[in-house]
Amino acid sequence: MLVDAALGCVNHLLAGEDWARQRLMAFVGQTARLELGALSLPLEITTSGYFAAGDRSTAANVTLKLPADAPLLVLTDRPALRAATQISGAAELAESLGFVFRNLRWDAESDLALLTGDIAARRLLDGGKQLVNWHQQQARNLALGLAEYFTEENPTIARHQDVSTFCREISNLQEDLAELEKRVTSLEG
Repeated sequence: MLVDAALGCVNHLLAGEDWARQRLMAFVGQTARLELGALSLPLEITTSGYFAAGDRSTAANVTLKLPADAPLLVLTDRPALRAATQISGAAELAESLGFVFRNLRWDAESDLALLTGDIAARRLLDGGKQLVNWHQQQARNLALGLAEYFTEENPTIARHQDVSTFCREISNLQEDLAELEKRVTSLEG
């Protein structure tokens, strides 16, 4: 069921992008296997440029091994997801899949407009963006406030400046100790 939902989402994105389907049609019948931990999803490219569930027993032309935190990275840091994905197999198909997935975008406003109308979809999307930005700003403010509290009010964590000063003083003390040892050695001799 989860596989069908993921496949439906990817095919929905492909439905709105003719260029992506055209690029994939060159590889009709070839299989790409997505691996995420124990989950292995074979995807066969159809004649219309969409993906269909492939046969698990068939060897894949390309294997894409995703990192364990891929679901989170899809939402937060797509470049990090691309960098952490291990790709093996046919280079030409791998390059085309990489290009398609790098450039495939969801037009959320268009999909929302089918349910609510154009104006409401635009306003809902803008409101959602503002809400996300507000949450990010509040999280940043909380982190800065906690950092300031633990370095200034209740010094549980040392400030960078204090650590640098301490290290400089230790270095000066070591130099003074070396100088003293030299003097003691010269006085003994």
